[in-house]
Amino acid sequence: MRRWLAVIATGALLTTGLTDTAVGADYRLAADNFAGSQIAAHEGVHGLPPAERYNEADQTLGHDVSGWQGAVDWPAAAGAGAKFVYVKATEGTGYVNPQFAQQYDGSRGAGLIRGSYHFARPDVSGGAAQADYFIDHGGGWTSDGRTLPGALDVEYNPYGDACYAMDPARMTGWIKDFAARYLARTGRSSLIYTSTSWWKRCTGNAGGFGNTNPLWLARYAPQIGELPAGWEKQSIWQFANAGTLPGDQNYYNGPMGRVEALARG
Repeated sequence: MRRWLAVIATGALLTTGLTDTAVGADYRLAADNFAGSQIAAHEGVHGLPPAERYNEADQTLGHDVSGWQGAVDWPAAAGAGAKFVYVKATEGTGYVNPQFAQQYDGSRGAGLIRGSYHFARPDVSGGAAQADYFIDHGGGWTSDGRTLPGALDVEYNPYGDACYAMDPARMTGWIKDFAARYLARTGRSSLIYTSTSWWKRCTGNAGGFGNTNPLWLARYAPQIGELPAGWEKQSIWQFANAGTLPGDQNYYNGPMGRVEALARG
């Protein structure tokens, strides 16, 4: 009987296309995966915004980091103009950034508003399970006025098929499950990090998230370009994968007061 139940349980995982660490999920590349690592590889880098944008009162400069950067010199980052940062916390349901504490706590100590993000792995477990793993390993939110809501990084699969062998309906459902669980546990809507090209390809350009989940858009070009369906504006634009700040370079779409408002909720 026990063997029969185990076969049923394993079959349920396989028929949904989901696996977990117990059945051999692959995290060999996790230390190298970060927000935009696959977008740069698939979509390329096409230039930078005009330099004068750095001085515009309606844009706030920030960045994002992961274990790839190692221990970050946070006073130096703040001195170079960083006002906010997102830190990779987790990937799938089996990887935690080993530099997370240094980066997450250190950035706050230097005066930055900070948040954390989760590198989505729809191939290894369900969306709700990954939201739980993210929250339980640094991805939560607190109403201290210095913590941004968590972000879900959905981009090209570094291990194989770009859309993790999911059709648009299943991928959209997976993202909905993650977003719903994050909201239920934290009381905040997660940001969604993606590129327009990936979103079109892998969700069929699903338009159901624009009124609930702020957009963090990746596009390495002089202009932000077309947004995914459902969003009328981006909250954050990741405009370069290298620059004056450690990691990727970002603009918040508004003055510092809007960043602080997002943190307060």
